Amino acid sequence: MQFFEGVNASDGIGIGVARVAVEPDLSFTPHAPEDAAAEKARFDAAVAKFVDQTNAQIERMKQTVGDDAAAIMGAHIEFAEDEGIHDMVNDAIDSGMCAEQAVSDAFDTYYTMFSQMEDELFRERAADVADVRTGLLADLLGKEVVDLSTLPENSIVVVRELTPSMTADIDKDNVAGIVTETGGRTSHSAIIARALEIPAVLSVADATTNIKNGDMVVVSGTEGKVFDKPDEPTLTYYRDQAKKYAEEKAALEAYRGKETVNADGKKYLLVANIGNPDDANAALEHDAEGVGLFRSEFLFMDSKELPSEDEQFAAYQKVALRMKDKPVIIRTLDVGGDKDIPYMHMQHEDNPFMGFRAVRYCLNNPDQYKVQLTALLRASAFGDIKIMLPLVTCIDEVRQAKDLIEECKHDLDERGVAYNKDIQVGTMIETPSASLIADQLAKECDFFSIGTNDLIGYTMCADRGNDRVSYLYEVYQPSVLRSLQRIIGEANKAGIMCGMCGEVAADPLMVPMLISFGLDEFSVSSPSILRTRRIISLWSKEEADALAEKVMKLETATEVKAMLQKAAK
Repeated sequence: MQFFEGVNASDGIGIGVARVAVEPDLSFTPHAPEDAAAEKARFDAAVAKFVDQTNAQIERMKQTVGDDAAAIMGAHIEFAEDEGIHDMVNDAIDSGMCAEQAVSDAFDTYYTMFSQMEDELFRERAADVADVRTGLLADLLGKEVVDLSTLPENSIVVVRELTPSMTADIDKDNVAGIVTETGGRTSHSAIIARALEIPAVLSVADATTNIKNGDMVVVSGTEGKVFDKPDEPTLTYYRDQAKKYAEEKAALEAYRGKETVNADGKKYLLVANIGNPDDANAALEHDAEGVGLFRSEFLFMDSKELPSEDEQFAAYQKVALRMKDKPVIIRTLDVGGDKDIPYMHMQHEDNPFMGFRAVRYCLNNPDQYKVQLTALLRASAFGDIKIMLPLVTCIDEVRQAKDLIEECKHDLDERGVAYNKDIQVGTMIETPSASLIADQLAKECDFFSIGTNDLIGYTMCADRGNDRVSYLYEVYQPSVLRSLQRIIGEANKAGIMCGMCGEVAADPLMVPMLISFGLDEFSVSSPSILRTRRIISLWSKEEADALAEKVMKLETATEVKAMLQKAAK
């Protein structure tokens, strides 16, 4: 028996026979074409064929996983038809490059841009770029891409990289599990795997080499574990676990349509994190009570130029109308750091995470910022929209942003355009500075939302993507817990809502701590909604306080995590 660990991308237990996918050889010999116009025509034909095939996949996916997951494939068409990429390819062909080399170079440039981003959501867009590159090269070279549509029953798919286009063709009735060598929880492939409800473990090193075609394999998507040729005790154990998982999943449905309350009956707001307007549909399907974080930068990253006021308004209005009277917190543009948008021409910085990013960039470009703020104000006439500022470190930033919002209100009044005159303005608390002045910020803000992903990194001076220091990147660190307690406490004192939109909000071990600290709102990924509602319901304030009192006396992250695991319900 061989045992492997990876990223737990899609929950559940899958038991079946390994089907190791062999990817096509897309190597080629660069050459100078005799006819540049003909070479461009080859490229155009490859793009047209790719778009037709992708549209067909989207239609099939609408039947198997629904409109929301199918919409993910739309990103492939956007990349395939991107004018900037087309210009790069055509210019390269004019300079004497063959279509294969031009496509490879152009898409590699975009792949590098996305893959170097720190934010996992944006970094995973690199997989979409690579998928389009593969499709176009395969057509130019006359090769067939991996086909997962005709697998036998109880197949465990083992592949180097599960691209969204592969996932789109999977017959979920025949696939028991997925194992890949690359990818993370926020990749489009992982999202589709969850929509298909297929257990998946990603980033298993050398999986296609170590696991052989025909091997019996167990995939524990919940734990991120893979067993190749398991012994009988392991097989028996995971068959029992699969049965329990199915029973627990059915039990979670009992929480659908219910209020989010703890064991005392105290109400909490349980909302979803989304990245684009279409994600609002998935949030509602999973019974979210609103949107706790709408990452507006996707609108900018998916555009070839700065989105206009009307374009931004349409996106925000779409979410507001879809969510009806439910709260929708929209974070203003968080650009810079790991999010480089080419048409914004941001200067290179040696340490971009400590540099000219987020609210700093926006306040330094007030005319551009006012376009977004005006669009948000206009959309507020159609729902309960709230404006959230990213990466605030001092009170001046909040005051300057609020001044700009007042200017936008005045402009809309002159234009006779309706908006919510009492729109709430809050801030992300994601820096040690903001934590330390939380009492002052609470006097200026209508709400807080704690961004634990950055808060942990900045507090511990640790990059979670750096293997040498990632052990420090834990919410269980006593310094991080003290920071969370302070932030929530100051919000409670000021009588403003305090939410959390980082990954910690969905951590079952942390729920009692957050209840004890006084958190009002949990903002999690849509698939985590029902599970989080259930965990909250199991804890009374008295029990949570008793646990928190003990935990806050501990001195190491290891001790904290051990105590929380022991107390877990």
